[in-house]
Amino acid sequence: MTDTPTAGSASVHILHEGYVRDDPAGDRVGSSVTLILDAGRVIVVDPGMVADRDELIAALAAHGPVPGDVTDLVFSHHHPDHTVNAALFPGATIHDHWASYTGDLWVGREPGEFSLTPSVRLMPAPGHTPEDIATLAATQEGVYACTHAWWGPDGPAEDPLATAAPALRASRERILATATVIIPGHGPAFRPGPATPR
Repeated sequence: MTDTPTAGSASVHILHEGYVRDDPAGDRVGSSVTLILDAGRVIVVDPGMVADRDELIAALAAHGPVPGDVTDLVFSHHHPDHTVNAALFPGATIHDHWASYTGDLWVGREPGEFSLTPSVRLMPAPGHTPEDIATLAATQEGVYACTHAWWGPDGPAEDPLATAAPALRASRERILATATVIIPGHGPAFRPGPATPR
């Protein structure tokens, strides 16, 4: 990691705790959706699948913003379960691993670390896909990482759907070198420890 502060001005709020569940009708998949407030920016990470969009909007409003206030969306990767609700936030600039998109404006950049605010950085985290990124938000309490490097607190140790599996271990190590709290793609937030899959 470069230049990621251990204490910063961001505040982090989980709007929707992700999950993966079997259902006779098909798979039930919900992404973790996270709100980050910093430096006048209203950032939503992975505005993906949820059972009830009204509940997602209500969770956002409980922290102050309404959908039109959201300035930035971050896609950890481009799977629909992490992106499908982007249109709920019509004024937001979307950020992924190599560009930012506002309306019809595509602003490319070299893949790599990218600062959204002084306390919020995007970093490459390949593993689940080659293009995965993690969002690191430095708060007064520590650094939160929104990432699909883990599905949940228990891993799994090997991502069963990874398309860049050889890179996953290095991505996890980079995240763990900085993060004090992990918000995984499909599970509750957790504090990493010795049992955290690497």
